[in-house]
Amino acid sequence: MAKKIKQIAIYGKGGIGKSTTTSNISAALSTMGYKVMQFGCDPKSDSTNTLRDGTYIPTVLDTLREKNKVNAHDVIFGGFNGIHCVEAGGPAPGVGCAGRGIITAVQLFKEQRIFEELDLDVVIYDVLGDVVCGGFAVPVREGIAEHVFTVSSSDFMAVYAANNLFKGIQKYSNSGGALLGGVIANSINQPYSKEIIDDFVARTNTQVMEYVPRSVTVTQSELQGKTTIEAAPDSEQAKIYKRLAARIADHTDSKVPSPLSIEELKHWAAKWGDHLLALESGQVTSSAEAI
Repeated sequence: MAKKIKQIAIYGKGGIGKSTTTSNISAALSTMGYKVMQFGCDPKSDSTNTLRDGTYIPTVLDTLREKNKVNAHDVIFGGFNGIHCVEAGGPAPGVGCAGRGIITAVQLFKEQRIFEELDLDVVIYDVLGDVVCGGFAVPVREGIAEHVFTVSSSDFMAVYAANNLFKGIQKYSNSGGALLGGVIANSINQPYSKEIIDDFVARTNTQVMEYVPRSVTVTQSELQGKTTIEAAPDSEQAKIYKRLAARIADHTDSKVPSPLSIEELKHWAAKWGDHLLALESGQVTSSAEAI
């Protein structure tokens, strides 16, 4: 019997640190002995850069535009510690659906049974957190990924994007769609940031997989075109990414989240806004006094 390949999708709004987090998870898993493929699903096609010394690779869609028929091996490139790197790509700017690259690439790899041929343990889809577009919803809707994680900071727009993803997961959960593993809390450097995320996950019936602080180590590593796992393997930040990767590797029980309605989300955000103002002005000294 063929082994079960663990397929996960990591979502998050643009600029939240999704690709940075995904690449460090991939790198950490590879150092633990897992055979990993990272599948970039953002039209910017830069998901795998830090696994390849900052270099871009030809995308599946670009290659298909040049040739009618593509061997999947032609669009798989070696990365740090044997990680297989793929970029789905997107249409020419201003033309077509940006999610089409995901649909096309996944079909190609399925038809050619590449995951099985490469004897992979883990496939990680790095997906732009816009589940409104059919293409970006594919890993959730089609159940391609079994477990979904979302990267979110405590900023309202990041939480809003996470809540939208929860709505998508809930919608497709009855028809074999992927389920939610949890939230990766990113850029958590202040106690109130942690408390905001903790409150959000409690209200939406999910969990925090790890709290990842903003760190200059990440910036220094990426300026070298590398992940923190490769450039600073003994750093505190690398230890956090390794702990997160281990939790994701061990994770088996994903669930249907309970997203907030838009009115509930607005009310929740307004209460936290008032509380942070009170905190800043010294009217309260901790979040335990309110909310």
